[in-house]
Amino acid sequence: MQAALDRVRDAVRASDVPLDGWLIYDFQGLNPHARTLLGLRDAFLTRRYFVWVPKDGTPTLVHHRIEGGTWRSLAGDANLNFLPYSAHTELDAHLHALLNGQRGALEYSPRGAVPYVSRVDAGTLERLKEAGLDPHSSADLLQGFTVWGDGDLDAHDRAVQVLMDAKDAAFRLVHERLKADEPVTELEVQDVIMRRIEGAGMTAGHPVNVSFAGNAADPHYEPSAEQNATLARGQCVLIDLWAQEPGRPFGDVTWVGFAGEPTPEYLHAWEAVAGARDAGLRLMRERLGAGLELQGWEVDRAARDVLDAAGLGEYFTHRLGHNLGVQIHGSGANLDDLETHDTRRLLPGQAVTIEPGAYVAPRGFGIRSEVNILVTPEGPRLTTPVQARPFVLGAGEWEAVRATGLGER
Repeated sequence: MQAALDRVRDAVRASDVPLDGWLIYDFQGLNPHARTLLGLRDAFLTRRYFVWVPKDGTPTLVHHRIEGGTWRSLAGDANLNFLPYSAHTELDAHLHALLNGQRGALEYSPRGAVPYVSRVDAGTLERLKEAGLDPHSSADLLQGFTVWGDGDLDAHDRAVQVLMDAKDAAFRLVHERLKADEPVTELEVQDVIMRRIEGAGMTAGHPVNVSFAGNAADPHYEPSAEQNATLARGQCVLIDLWAQEPGRPFGDVTWVGFAGEPTPEYLHAWEAVAGARDAGLRLMRERLGAGLELQGWEVDRAARDVLDAAGLGEYFTHRLGHNLGVQIHGSGANLDDLETHDTRRLLPGQAVTIEPGAYVAPRGFGIRSEVNILVTPEGPRLTTPVQARPFVLGAGEWEAVRATGLGER
């Protein structure tokens, strides 16, 4: 645990906002960041605990007496003060003695603005304020704990390759069935993808998204025994697929196609979605490539403006992209100026998705184009292929159809 405590202290000392320390609180997993910050993995803990890591001095753990032995085992040889409590009055006395007059980071976000960070409940926040703590959001400090580590990029690249192979196999199945005038269902296509992922020793966590026609207008649609469409000519296909090596960052991509020649309104929406995707990527290259600061909301806004200008803004109903890591929706900065106004900076070592969409339910189609980007000290690195145009499915040889969709890497 000592290395984890040292890393937390380093983050406090490097903070742009003057802080006296970082208070790490959890109760039965309400704050999943606590275990990450403290390096805890399989500990069985049932009572509230507070770890105060000061800018200077020895960290202090406030814990329930019945878990003293557990905590001493977890702490190992870490330099840590132990303050046990049993009664709630004893807990309050410890917190007052430890925190009164201190300005501390805490996993909360004013007004819940960044829900991925807002993990300390309102009642506990009241208690800490009564103890004299001046709380500040740990949102920016947590950023440094979402960066990829050694070997993560290689593992991500392997996951992306599996996804590209699975994507090709899925669209090829659709293409060949259409050519033969044979039916193809969403679940059949989903099964092709899942078998590729599992056969590579990877996991998706839950079945991937295969959507035909109007189902593609639901961004989080998932086929099932109760809802499983059969594709007809003149309908769109959207495939969103993701995978990871256990314990390593996900790959997460979305590609689209059309059964036959796409309609003009579908192509108009595609051009807007692709333009929004490229606008977000272009801003990241311009700013981060020049070593300039860039906040998550700014990338969302650059892409959203493109869809607004195309008259499709009302059909883009989610943020532009999310932090990408060992959790597919990670806790770092999101590309978001819709669901939240995310002012967190994009930092080297973090990865994000860019995935604008247009979900035009009244016209029976939905489009999304999703790529992954790793921020490096030199600027953003695109880690996935970029779809150049929708696959036109059901005519000609598959390899020729596939080639029309390939873009940059």
